[in-house]
Amino acid sequence: MKLLILNGPNLNLQGRRDTEVYGTGTFDTLLDELKTRYPQVEFGYFQSNREGELIDAVQEAEGRYDGVVLNAGGYTHTSVALRDAVAAVSVPVVEVHISSILAREEFRHVSLLAPVAVGSIMGFGLDSYVLGVEALRMQVKE
Repeated sequence: MKLLILNGPNLNLQGRRDTEVYGTGTFDTLLDELKTRYPQVEFGYFQSNREGELIDAVQEAEGRYDGVVLNAGGYTHTSVALRDAVAAVSVPVVEVHISSILAREEFRHVSLLAPVAVGSIMGFGLDSYVLGVEALRMQVKE
């Protein structure tokens, strides 16, 4: 099984930015933990602050990955184009968020991705990614 972890804007600052909201763990550590926990899964990782690069990554996941764990960051609430990319591919996409977007500012309460993702996971810190991987393992049925 091949899974892509795809992160949007500002997630390159994980572990340093708003640590009271997002925690101090880093993606390097998370990826190491995922690889140890799921040795049968081949993980790809991509992060970009640019909307078009995220759209390209979703489109390029088609036929290359069995699933995508996507944290679109702020684009969750604003990007119709990213939503359309997720809707256009057959590869299952699980939307994840480190914090609960429903417990934050009102403008974060709406996800444009949720209606086209196979599911959404939020509020469990970096463990949201672990839950996203588990969800895709169940969805794809290794």
